[in-house]
Amino acid sequence: MMTATVLAKQSDVSLYTIRHYTRIGLLRPARNTQNNYKVYQPSDAVRVRFIKAAGNLGFSLAEIADILKEAKEGNTPCPMVREIIVRRIAENKRKINEMRKLQRKMEGALKDWSQMKNSMPTGDSVCHLIESVSETEK
Repeated sequence: MMTATVLAKQSDVSLYTIRHYTRIGLLRPARNTQNNYKVYQPSDAVRVRFIKAAGNLGFSLAEIADILKEAKEGNTPCPMVREIIVRRIAENKRKINEMRKLQRKMEGALKDWSQMKNSMPTGDSVCHLIESVSETEK
């Protein structure tokens, strides 16, 4: 059995991370009957490594909780994992396309702005550079 501090060091995460995982139910430590401290098992270190690996693949903590629940119930979580990752890949592709579009827009704005002079704000204008972009989009 180990304390949260020892588990954090073993798992190469912060103490805050261990406490957060405990608070949201991803870790369920026992209580030391002598001092009422939370105590963790070696299996909790394995669980933290799993949570880190899943997080590195883009799974949310809520999704990780669902995966762990499915496994605890004696079911294979693999179909759920595949479904989530397929959905996440599609989301990422959409986001990448949006970011490419934004990048082109920003580069175009910067090119246009290089030809524009600086100006002071007026009662009707804050920054004519940004306002010039929004005016061209209408």
